[in-house]
This record gives sequence, C-alpha cells and structure tokens, in this order.
Amino acid sequence: MKRVSLILAAAIFSVLPIVAQTHYEAQMSLGVHSGVNLSQVMFSPSIRQKFLPGVNAGINFRYTEEKHFGFIVEANFEQRGWAENFDGEPFSYSRTINYVQIPFMSHIYFGRRHKFFINLGPSVSFKIGDSVKSNFDYGNVGSIPDFPVHTSQQYGYPTKGAVDFGISGGLGGEIGLTRRHSIYLEARYYFGIANVLPARRTDHFKSSNPMALSITLGYWFRIK
Repeated sequence: MKRVSLILAAAIFSVLPIVAQTHYEAQMSLGVHSGVNLSQVMFSPSIRQKFLPGVNAGINFRYTEEKHFGFIVEANFEQRGWAENFDGEPFSYSRTINYVQIPFMSHIYFGRRHKFFINLGPSVSFKIGDSVKSNFDYGNVGSIPDFPVHTSQQYGYPTKGAVDFGISGGLGGEIGLTRRHSIYLEARYYFGIANVLPARRTDHFKSSNPMALSITLGYWFRIK
C-alpha cells in the first residue's frame, strides 16, 4: 500500500507541471462598436419589400476562460423594420423600429494576436419607439388614384409588444494592434422570434418575424 501511495504521489506531481503549462489565463475586455443594419420583416402572407437601412451601435464585454472559447454580452441601440417595394411606382413607405438590444453570445475564436471568430446566442430587444416615412396617405389608400395593387393591411396595425426575442449569429476577424488594443469587423445575422405586428386568428398577418443583416466595426480594450 505504501508503494502504491508513492507511485500515485509521483504521478500527481509529474502531471502538475503539464497542467500548469496548459492552463489558459482568463481575459476580460471592454469594447465599443458601430455599423449599419439592413432589415426586413418576414410577413405571412408576404408583401413586396426591399432592405431598410438603419444604424446600430453599442458597448460590449468579453470574457474568455478557455483557449478558444468565451462569451460576449452587449448593450446595443438598433434600428430594424421594413421598406416596401412598389416596383418603380412613385410611392414609398417604410417603418423603422428602434430597440435597445442585449445579446448574450458564445464566442469561439482561432488564432492568437490576429483572430477569426464565431459569435452565436440569444438576445432580447426592448422597443423604445417607431416611426413611419411615407409619401402618400397610408391611412386612406383607397382614395389614392392609380395606387398599385398592394397589400395595405399593415398600414393600420401598430407595432406589437415592447419586447422581442431572437437569435444572433456572426462571423468576423480581429486584428491585434498591441497587447491590450485590437479592432474587429463582424458580419451578423439576426432573426426575431416574436411578431412585429399582431398575429391573432382574426388578424390579417399570421406571422411577422423581423430579420436583419449587420456589418459592424469595433474596438476592444483588454482590462485583464
């Protein structure tokens, strides 16, 4: 038994240096970012749309514990919504919805000073306002001469709910400038689970899920 104990002790002490060598020091970073959103709403029944441009900007926190894995939390201002496509007719209509969005995403990266990364995770968005831009009286389209055949039920609906839940996923690259400073570029896709407009049995639209493509440029400062 004594010999077995000595062997186990020797094995433990021989492994400890290896564990110490492979341990990855946790890192924490704070950052800021800004960019542009291109958004639509997936209506059912569908309506003709084009992408609505909007802005996004925010602050972010990153924590990495393992060599290739960590998580990111953000607090963002985002503009999403839809712009209708009238196929060359002299009409325009768009609705922009402003949100405070908080994503919580896993962060998988490869590389040391210069990195390729994947972000993926859920997010919650809180609506803080919306606005409409139109060059016609969308509340009375029946009185407009030569108005194209077009679904108009969406004009009378208010945007639904104060909270939107969704999934965000992004790909990007990070360039290390110094040991503590880096910049990154990310392309991200967002899909919302909640409906933008009411979707009860008596409503015209059965679903109206928001989606957005975004390109952001950001900066990280390592604090640990």
